[in-house]
Amino acid sequence: MGSTTTGQVVLLATGGTIASRNDSSAGATLAADAGSTVLAAAGQNVPAVEVVDLMQKGSYLLTFDDMLSVCTGIRTALESPETLGVVVTHGTDTMEETGYLADLLHDDSRPVVFTGAQRAADSQEPDGPANLRGAITLAASPEARGRGALIVFDGEVFALPGTRKTETSRLHAFGNPDRGSAGSVSSTGVVELGPAPERPSPLPPPPSGSSVRVDIVPSYPGADATLFAAALDAGARGIVLEATGLGNANAELCDAVRAAVRDGVVVVTSTRVHAGPVYGVYGAGGGKTLEDAGAVPSGLLRPSQARTLLHALLALGLPPDDVARHVRERGRP
Repeated sequence: MGSTTTGQVVLLATGGTIASRNDSSAGATLAADAGSTVLAAAGQNVPAVEVVDLMQKGSYLLTFDDMLSVCTGIRTALESPETLGVVVTHGTDTMEETGYLADLLHDDSRPVVFTGAQRAADSQEPDGPANLRGAITLAASPEARGRGALIVFDGEVFALPGTRKTETSRLHAFGNPDRGSAGSVSSTGVVELGPAPERPSPLPPPPSGSSVRVDIVPSYPGADATLFAAALDAGARGIVLEATGLGNANAELCDAVRAAVRDGVVVVTSTRVHAGPVYGVYGAGGGKTLEDAGAVPSGLLRPSQARTLLHALLALGLPPDDVARHVRERGRP
């Protein structure tokens, strides 16, 4: 492995496929291994690591408060000057959300690296051990400092904004269609990273136990405002509209957005399209009409991360104009 500064990496274990095994009684794969077992599978040729078990869940089960608890664990780990960096083992389903929240709140130069696996720990060829070795190497690397939170998977490194799971089962599970890869970690521990991008100022940590509700509502051919209205009736103070194309919907949804914004609800327009920015061009219910109705375009943030950002901002109690400003700045291409 590459040389590192004296100190240790803190491994925060949360479960996920990297910690999962087949449970014959349940007939399903479930998170089962403690962090020490996950680390042992990675082998001995890694820097010094302290293991902290935060939870043992598949990431499809996580709540916003669970995500906040991971961020709290990161801050706690970084209280020690001996900590070189933090690794979080996490399920891949919602890694893009927890990792992005960690990036939004991260106010330390030391790296936070998320990783996991596509194959369970008891599979014939698990990919978790190699991913974890790469993550530990990256977290201990001086080159990774000042970059916020990162994902390393199958040897490739990604900055969190815009990164998402792009494959359900292939080992190369993540991608960042607009910003591309941030670099790589080889199997021999060589870290290669491109120039560090400028990062916005971190957000303060939102309080846990917040009652703020934020929903994602899809648009599609023939969609009406029924689901949008149901989200409002359930108490949503923020809605991400998963629109089509550049961020388009229809006249009925635009009318619903206009009324919701008038009532103080923040509506963010994202898109179901794989890559490219969201911005208003089309009228008659399209993205320009949505912007005129008060919706905020998400830029390069897709629904999962747009919702994470919106939830964090609303949980902080920011007024709608400040929320809109943050969304525009952080989603900017």
